[in-house]
Amino acid sequence: MFDISFMEILVISIVALIVIGPERLPGVARTVGHLYARLRGFVYNVRTDIHNEMRMEELKKMQSSVHDTVQSIEESVQHEVNQLKNTVTPSSTDESTPNHSPVPQAPLQSHAPNGESLDSERGKEKN
Repeated sequence: MFDISFMEILVISIVALIVIGPERLPGVARTVGHLYARLRGFVYNVRTDIHNEMRMEELKKMQSSVHDTVQSIEESVQHEVNQLKNTVTPSSTDESTPNHSPVPQAPLQSHAPNGESLDSERGKEKN
């Protein structure tokens, strides 16, 4: 965090020993150590909060981008559905002349519980 060399720490220690005295130096060193630890914790918390805010901004931008993309896709799909509806649904001029094209259907055969068709059983009854 700070750029302090060993010689600077040695000079600070000697000055502290002379100014504070040998009796109170351990208590002062302990207090300074606790304050330094609290300061480091505070700096860590601030750094973490800033990092979290930056990530939150990135996520908001990403959410906005995804939301815009989803809306664009939704509009495109709705446009295509409307085009298909217009293509499939006859227009107002075509409604006056309905176009009924016969659709060939296969004859329906009903099956009896034993697996034979009912049509074959009806044929047997007529005989």
